[in-house]
Amino acid sequence: MTTYLLAGGGTAGHVNPLLATADRLRRRDPGAVILVLGTAEGLEARLVPARGYELLTVPRLPFPRRPNAQALRFPQRIAGSVRGVRKQLADRSVDVVVGFGGYAAAPAYLAAWRSKVPIVVHEANAKPGIANVLGSFLTRHVGVVFASTKLRHSRQVGMPLRDEIENLDRRSTQSEALQFFGLDPAKPTLLVTGGSTGAKRLNETVSRAADVVLGAGWQILHITGEKSDLAAPPQADYHLVRYCDRMDLALAAADFVVSRSGSATVSELTALGLPAVLIPYPVGNGEQRFNASDVVAAGGAELVDDAAFTPSWVRSRLVPLLLDRARIADMAARSASVGVRDGADRTVDLVLEAAAPTTTHESIGRPS
Repeated sequence: MTTYLLAGGGTAGHVNPLLATADRLRRRDPGAVILVLGTAEGLEARLVPARGYELLTVPRLPFPRRPNAQALRFPQRIAGSVRGVRKQLADRSVDVVVGFGGYAAAPAYLAAWRSKVPIVVHEANAKPGIANVLGSFLTRHVGVVFASTKLRHSRQVGMPLRDEIENLDRRSTQSEALQFFGLDPAKPTLLVTGGSTGAKRLNETVSRAADVVLGAGWQILHITGEKSDLAAPPQADYHLVRYCDRMDLALAAADFVVSRSGSATVSELTALGLPAVLIPYPVGNGEQRFNASDVVAAGGAELVDDAAFTPSWVRSRLVPLLLDRARIADMAARSASVGVRDGADRTVDLVLEAAAPTTTHESIGRPS
């Protein structure tokens, strides 16, 4: 029996690929023990137990970015976290540690390295986080989502996707999807989404420019996010949804997408071969711009700065693109050319490779 410790959390960008990998590990190695290491404050504190996994916690310990009192205390605090994780590794007889970045990953990597436990690193963003840069110096088992990611020893495994996205057949599901959202099967659909919390720039611009998109013969499926205060639109072909728990159907209905360029979003769009206009979130360390770079370079998407995504841009750039069906078809093929559908299995393959001294592949190989 193999025991896996999956470390990461804080945000959906870390928790979701961790859980997708855990689910695939459980499917391919039903006798395994799967533990998750996270923080008590992060998203994992709710999502991990809800998915049926045991959550072990470490203190939330940000890396200091400037010399101050917190920086002086950091070495002692990280050493304490590492000691605590080493005890967990020993007490639970952990065979391999798999890190996804975030606050829990760094102490997990250091504890595993000191305890001589195999380490696997999975980096979801094209611009690696500090914890995973550290982890890449401690192992040769490093998986990345994007081919352009610069990380030691890395190889592209892609994003572990949710089953409903990985197995989605857009063509056979489209009729059901259009009916689910009340969309017209005779018109192409522009999907607009800024993620679960929405995106103010995307929401306001699309709302103000909706008439020109509708006038081009398209209909709009606009997922605004729960916090949006946009009023219900008067136009019959402008469908506004505040929250969508069937993103698989939204993607099946879409012919073109306008969205942020988070790692999971870009991974889903390229896995499904959907053409897009990507507007990176303008706050943070710029990782969303890097996440979009591979599909933009391939010609499967256009990149637009947040400040530049205005009603004027929609009229002058987006609408002509929507009217060019040949170009949209070409963008769809180019998007698919950089997509990875089997990221969950590729990531698990990497984990099993790292755990090879303590387990065998014959009994836990990919399903035929």
